Amino acid sequence: MKVTVFGSGYVGLVTGACLAEVGNEVVCVDVDEGKVARLNRGEVPIFEPGLQPIIARNMAAGRLRFTTDAALGVDHGLFQFIAVGTPPDEDGSADLQYVLAVARTIAQHMKEYRVVVNKSTVPVGTADRVREALNTTQQELGKAVEFDVVSNPEFLKEGAAIEDFMKPDRIVVGTDNPRTTELLRALYAPFNRSHDRLVCMDIRSAELTKYAANAMLATKISFMNELANLAERLGADIEKVRVGIGSDPRIGYHFIYPGCGYGGSCFPKDVKALERTARDVSYQAELLQAVEAVNDRQKHRLLEKIDGYFKGDLAGRTIALWGLAFKPNTDDMREAPSRVLIEALWQRGAKVRAFDPVAMEETGRIYGARADLVLCETADAALEGADVLAVVTEWNVFRSPDFDLIKSRLRQPAIFDGRNLYDPQRLKALGFDYYGIGRGVCG
Repeated sequence: MKVTVFGSGYVGLVTGACLAEVGNEVVCVDVDEGKVARLNRGEVPIFEPGLQPIIARNMAAGRLRFTTDAALGVDHGLFQFIAVGTPPDEDGSADLQYVLAVARTIAQHMKEYRVVVNKSTVPVGTADRVREALNTTQQELGKAVEFDVVSNPEFLKEGAAIEDFMKPDRIVVGTDNPRTTELLRALYAPFNRSHDRLVCMDIRSAELTKYAANAMLATKISFMNELANLAERLGADIEKVRVGIGSDPRIGYHFIYPGCGYGGSCFPKDVKALERTARDVSYQAELLQAVEAVNDRQKHRLLEKIDGYFKGDLAGRTIALWGLAFKPNTDDMREAPSRVLIEALWQRGAKVRAFDPVAMEETGRIYGARADLVLCETADAALEGADVLAVVTEWNVFRSPDFDLIKSRLRQPAIFDGRNLYDPQRLKALGFDYYGIGRGVCG
């Protein structure tokens, strides 16, 4: 099949590459000339395990192309995927200007029937606005080309997006007629062979499903962080509590790991957008407000612990920081807890020596050259001259370090473990002051 994807960011690149991988002819359209030029040179602008070889393989086979030519893209694909950003407005609502701009572009160049697929994460009712933009633009141009609008939200985890697309848990399709349902069923057939993963519903339900999924996962994280803060005050160990409740199959172990808060491009934005949507229909979503508030507070927990350790005197201190990306296996630092910690340390006169396996370049892009930030080539190098160590991202490389080396490098043997990677009793026996999240008297 012939597919066009508008937007070559995270979702657009993964969608385009994976659809090409199973034999479709895909054109990705982006307004950023520099990004398109880089992609055509074989440079992938994001870090996602497995993505670069898929893009290279399908470009070489002629199944995947990148262009700034919107007319070419509209002419090419029966399916017109909209996979552009929906950044939060100042009031927390999703900004749909890019989605609607693509809809108008499709209408401008459309010459025959097209299926317009909303892949971007968008509020309930966006399909209606996309349809209105298509109709209005066509009327202004004196056209009346037939089209359908579909909601097909993505459920990709950064760091595991290729596997999520190629072997999905579910494929949610929101349509308003059987024809488009069958067209999407045919498109996704290669990913749907072992059993039927297609979940068909009306468009508004599909739009809400995406927000509901992310809000549910964010709620689990904030709930565990709330319990972790309570555990500290009660002398309990939240990690033992986690195992105790996770063994209940009604709860399970997924997304019940306490820590220093969630980040990324999805959870913070989508919780805010869903809460804003609730307000727009005169409903106070108090639980969503609490989820967001707890997470914002949790991002300051490591700072509070470090500040308490030094009795409020952080000026002139140097903090070694392991982990910059908001989660492992990505270089994404949007809403990352590391940024909250780093910026708060700077405000108090401290310096930071940091290491991350893949997010160093992104950190440099965000902050530039600063005297109070040293980006180190290795985790061990980050320890040189540091007073204490803070672990912010749970990369595998940090899970079993040389504690004797850490102790010899740090000026003070203290570890602030924002992801509960280490055993408090073992570190205490090794002579460390250990501060985790919700680890009772040790935290």
